[in-house]
Amino acid sequence: MCGVIGVSGIPDASRVAYLGLYALQHRGQESAGIVALDADVRARIHRVMGLVADGFDESVFASLTGDVAVGHTRYSTAGSTVLANAQPYLVNYHAGPLSVSHNGNIVNADEIREELVRDGAIFSSSSDTEVLIHLIARSDAPDVEGQIRSALERVDGACSVVISVGRTIYAAVDSRGFRPMVVGRLGGGIIVASETCALDLVGAASMCELEPGQFVRIEDGEVTDLEPLSPRRVTRCIFELVYFARPDSTIFGHSVDRVRRELGRQLARFHPAPGADVVFSVPDSANVMALGYSETSGVKLEHGLIRNHYVGRTFINPTQALRVEKVRIKFNPVREVIEGKSVVVIDDSLVRGTTSKGLVRMIRAAGAREVHLRLGSPPITGPCHYGIDTPNRNELIAATHSPEEIRQYLGVDTLEYLTLDEMIDAAGHDTPYCHACFSGDYPTLVELTSSAERRSSPAVAVPA
Repeated sequence: MCGVIGVSGIPDASRVAYLGLYALQHRGQESAGIVALDADVRARIHRVMGLVADGFDESVFASLTGDVAVGHTRYSTAGSTVLANAQPYLVNYHAGPLSVSHNGNIVNADEIREELVRDGAIFSSSSDTEVLIHLIARSDAPDVEGQIRSALERVDGACSVVISVGRTIYAAVDSRGFRPMVVGRLGGGIIVASETCALDLVGAASMCELEPGQFVRIEDGEVTDLEPLSPRRVTRCIFELVYFARPDSTIFGHSVDRVRRELGRQLARFHPAPGADVVFSVPDSANVMALGYSETSGVKLEHGLIRNHYVGRTFINPTQALRVEKVRIKFNPVREVIEGKSVVVIDDSLVRGTTSKGLVRMIRAAGAREVHLRLGSPPITGPCHYGIDTPNRNELIAATHSPEEIRQYLGVDTLEYLTLDEMIDAAGHDTPYCHACFSGDYPTLVELTSSAERRSSPAVAVPA
């Protein structure tokens, strides 16, 4: 999962891209980068490991001049965590400097890479995105747009991309529409980004969301629809709405806040905890779910857990002498809210279970009389192959243990998940969703990576 942005026709485009990436930081914290192009079509690039705020200052912006920019913030699901895999990629191309920012995961990248290497291609990274550049360069289509389209038609999986060629920006969403992409206007210029929260931060007015298979050209303040990609069965990622997108965004035509609030209401309707005194979330993605649960159940909403917002996805582990649980670095219970109470704890999902187990232990230690865990999605029983870094099947607790075994392992009094139908009801039936990590219904043919996985769950596909 990554955040991408393209800025066209706006002075100091790199600064606008930087602010947009700030809003998209939740989509990736491993690296960040911006390519800027000036009126003379000179391209300059700056990429760093770590957070957006840590890698850009006035000296950097002074070098990233121009009114066109492409940016990226990375959360790796393919390729190692090194600067060579940081995006955007920038290469020399016969039609001018070409940069690529990609959000998603190309499931047939290894197959394509092997073919390209046999034909003499040399790769400089281990990222799946680099195959797009080679496919564009080797295409025999007569023009730039045809070369980009032929590359996008060749790859399968999740591929929402922003590509600049010279001073022209192209944006596209794969025909299944796994990952979001929105377009906005700022003055006389155009911005394309992964989520509407990026448009909001820079003051751009939202124009539209790209539909599955939509392919557009952006230049001179205009957005032009190009020939769309070949149609496939639409499967938008429902986990974007459950967890990944920011609650203040609108994606897939839905307010993320509204969907998460309805997920909480569904939990209250179908999975209540009679006699509970308070409800609180595991912050932050489940905050709105807890609000919906409280609204429907009448159980008092409290802030029972406080999150340390200065801890990112990765942090320095404490020394062995300290023996501090990782969960305690990120969360702390509010004893005055919890002590002597029967509490309902709302979380968006359960993956390995180790974090939840530590949280429950903390809540018990704070004096909770009963702990009832409610999850705003079904059991995760399979890995995501389309851009979310879920572990392989053998590391997923719900794939190898029954709900009762999980309840005992976590140490909760009751454990309830939303069913698949309840989750889809909350998200809305007007959008076809990918829910493969919950249901096992993968929209593409996928190769399972471990021998243990192959023995327990063969590769599957749903007809396109």
